[in-house]
Amino acid sequence: MNQRLVQIAIVVRDYDEAIQFYVHTLGFELVEDSVMSPTKRWVVVRPKGSGGANVLLAKAANPEQESVVGRQTGGRVFLFLHTDDFDRDYERYRDAGVKFIREPAVEDFGKVSVFEDLYGNLWDLIEPR
Repeated sequence: MNQRLVQIAIVVRDYDEAIQFYVHTLGFELVEDSVMSPTKRWVVVRPKGSGGANVLLAKAANPEQESVVGRQTGGRVFLFLHTDDFDRDYERYRDAGVKFIREPAVEDFGKVSVFEDLYGNLWDLIEPR
């Protein structure tokens, strides 16, 4: 069997504000932004240089979905972003106003810090050893 995870969905409040954050603040690439209906778009982003999973920015379509925006994992770290240069990305993100909730630390697996996306989802920024 040969399988791989190619895309994950993050529920967002608004397509354009999510694109602004992920593309312009975090520096991700906008892979696709296609209109599917008057209220739905297919918006996909990914970290630059990524060979991993894409991120589908899925606008909340009802009150139940709106209730989980920013808390899709109940307050646990949701996504793990590996980098080849922790200090570069940490400084760039901090200078761009990204909120870090855990200061950088060196762990057995590498250098890590936790940040919030614009909705409060938690991400680990990791430079693996």
